[in-house]
Amino acid sequence: MNHKHRWPAAAAALAIATTGLAAAQPARARPQKCPTLEISQGWYGENKSRLQQLIDDYGRCGDHGKEGDHGKEKDKPVAVFDWDNTVIKNDVGDATMFWMLRNSKIRPPRGGDWRTTSRYLTAEAAGSLKTACPTGVRTLPTGTDTRCADEINSVYSEGTTTSGGTAFAGFDHRRIEPQYAWLAQLMNGWTTGQIQTFAAAARAENLAAPMGAEQQVGSGKATGWARYYDQQRDLIRTLQKAGFDVWITSASPEPVVDVWARGAGIQADHALGIRNVIEHGRLTSHLKGCGTVADGDDSMITYIDGKRCWINKEIFGVRGAAAEQVQPVHRRQVFAAGDSDTDVSFLRDATGLRLVLNRNKNEVMCRAYDNGDGRWIVNPMFIEPKKRKAAPYPCATSAFTERDGTSAPVRRGDGSVVPDQRDSVYPS
Repeated sequence: MNHKHRWPAAAAALAIATTGLAAAQPARARPQKCPTLEISQGWYGENKSRLQQLIDDYGRCGDHGKEGDHGKEKDKPVAVFDWDNTVIKNDVGDATMFWMLRNSKIRPPRGGDWRTTSRYLTAEAAGSLKTACPTGVRTLPTGTDTRCADEINSVYSEGTTTSGGTAFAGFDHRRIEPQYAWLAQLMNGWTTGQIQTFAAAARAENLAAPMGAEQQVGSGKATGWARYYDQQRDLIRTLQKAGFDVWITSASPEPVVDVWARGAGIQADHALGIRNVIEHGRLTSHLKGCGTVADGDDSMITYIDGKRCWINKEIFGVRGAAAEQVQPVHRRQVFAAGDSDTDVSFLRDATGLRLVLNRNKNEVMCRAYDNGDGRWIVNPMFIEPKKRKAAPYPCATSAFTERDGTSAPVRRGDGSVVPDQRDSVYPS
């Protein structure tokens, strides 16, 4: 069964290439004023005005928004937002996993072998799951069987078994987070429509719950609420009105992101997430690949460098190994927004402006505060913002995660080491 088609779109109309991560330049002066951001509350310092300037400089406003050459999709500047904790407070993948556990919607693995659910699952974790969960059932009774629910939730949420053993090993830490991927892989056996139904039910519950609410999952408590950021919905809406081609990228399963994205004005064909291989109309435990990673290899998702690959492939139409590489300026997003180290690659690729919500994540904050080209802007989270990080970010020693999971200094494009950075953007 074919997955829904993604139409490639080119980035900003005219760009001037320079060395390194060069900046695209606005195509021309605008004959009419672009639409303006409506919400001021929550924006730090000059961030709102800088975003408005980006919209004014790159937007296809006034006569440029009408039918004709400049109204075509291929001429639109591209904006890409991360989803969880960037457009919305809390995590929609978590919300869906917790709903599936509470409602007994996870199917047992093939032949009772939990290693079939992830190539990176350790023998210890597979054994713990087999011991905790029953076999010979159509769906696991995690709504009532707290032992099974706790084991699955621990492996997913903590990356460890309930006894503390490592759950995943042997993966490329710049391409995949097996815990995130495992949620998509545990959707094995359901149709896309059924998963969207589960996600819609979880969405309704989490939006209706009061802020700070928790829910019972197995024998423990888990986050039970979510909220869209009004500021980000306003920004997305304004970018769209100004003629930007606006996309979402997320390390949550794509059918889940599709459901939530509509609430921010993003249609399903502009939302990128983890994609399952589909057979006979149902999701399998295998994942779609990108770049040099084949379908079913299950070693790359929309995560750090994987986000770059999927953006290049699905938005800009880059195929094969080239999708894993930084593209020429005219084939990159003008604007990007994120909140975490998982977003650093596609944020760095943005040629106009890069917005980071401060969640005290080491690598992304090192890069944002280093701000070598002046195109990074940092904003506190709009709901429950983090307090100032007391210690400097360890940029010069350990803020970068290598492919094998070891720590290293954060380096600029020229190879020089980013010095430690002090947290300077936080609620007063």
